[in-house]
Amino acid sequence: MQIPFNRPYLTGNEIRYMEDVLHSLSEGGHVSGDGKYTKLVQDFFQSKFGARKVLMTTSCTSALELATRLLDLNLNDEVIVPSYTFSSTVNPVLLAGAKPVFADIQDNTLNIDPADIRKKITPKTRAIYPVHYGGVSCAMDEIMEIAQDHDLKVVEDAAQGVNAKYKGKYLGTIGDFGCYSFHETKNYVCGEGGALLINSDDPNVIERAEIIREKGTNRSKFHRGEVDKYTWVDVGSSYLPSDLLAAFLYAQLEKLDEIQNMRMNVWNAYYSVLKLFEDEGKIRLPVVPDYAEHNAHLFYVLFHNEQVRDRVMNQLKEKGILAVFHYIPLHSAPMGLGLGYKKEDLPVTEEMSGRLLRLPMYAGLIKSNIDYIINCLKVNLN
Repeated sequence: MQIPFNRPYLTGNEIRYMEDVLHSLSEGGHVSGDGKYTKLVQDFFQSKFGARKVLMTTSCTSALELATRLLDLNLNDEVIVPSYTFSSTVNPVLLAGAKPVFADIQDNTLNIDPADIRKKITPKTRAIYPVHYGGVSCAMDEIMEIAQDHDLKVVEDAAQGVNAKYKGKYLGTIGDFGCYSFHETKNYVCGEGGALLINSDDPNVIERAEIIREKGTNRSKFHRGEVDKYTWVDVGSSYLPSDLLAAFLYAQLEKLDEIQNMRMNVWNAYYSVLKLFEDEGKIRLPVVPDYAEHNAHLFYVLFHNEQVRDRVMNQLKEKGILAVFHYIPLHSAPMGLGLGYKKEDLPVTEEMSGRLLRLPMYAGLIKSNIDYIINCLKVNLN
């Protein structure tokens, strides 16, 4: 038996909607960005999630780059970020010439620790980039309070947090900006894709975001008939995904809650059986605070140390089960060390990273495979 770590779920309408885009070419349609399905996706998030403005992007990385450009960071400005994240959270900061300042994580949620954020603030701090690990919300009230106290911007890296909530609010709609991912490893997919959520009521912010996203031109205003021609008005890049990708994604969003329920069934199946072993002190399972409604993005197990984790991971692999660890902390990666960090700078991050193992997690993972995974894991816990 071979069980992959991830397998994208298809709803059945993806090809039909993509064909619709192609057929529209004969009627003057187009497959490039900001077509029919791009607008449907953006309207979906604005209507259901309550974001002020949503712009589809080519990836969550692009969304983070776009948000960072909108902050107008300068050389030596500082942005506080967790080290336990993917490089995409930090690269836009470095590309802007600013400095990432790594904060430690909480040992329960594995999210950025508000207490450590406070310790890392200096007169140069301009923003905080919280990452909602595994679709479990950061402590956003505390983070937003810190931001307000120090006049900082908040960019939510909600790559893993689509359709998850904090106190009833969708992740990505709480900070100044939110960034989503629709990579094939996420809950809702289109191969590669992302979105920027703009939560400001300032029309200038929205207009500038559209300009930067459209190669520095006011092309979006032209398409809406607000100007008679478009031209180069600012710096920018190309962050628009093809409408073919948007068509694929729209088919996924039509089944938003159905997909999440399927994933939640897998998550709950793991949790209900493995809770016994947590109660016996053999492992630790994910912690979901009362303020969070998670989206079953991933399921992990924390072992006592890295040696036990690696042994279990290898034994599961021998049984045909692809279970994997997650991030090598950015502060102790080659780039982080080059920025002057040391492993011991963030002890909680280092410890949790070394102990964590993610189990296969996707909509459509059948019960017999879930039982097989759990039984193989239980052999290593007895």
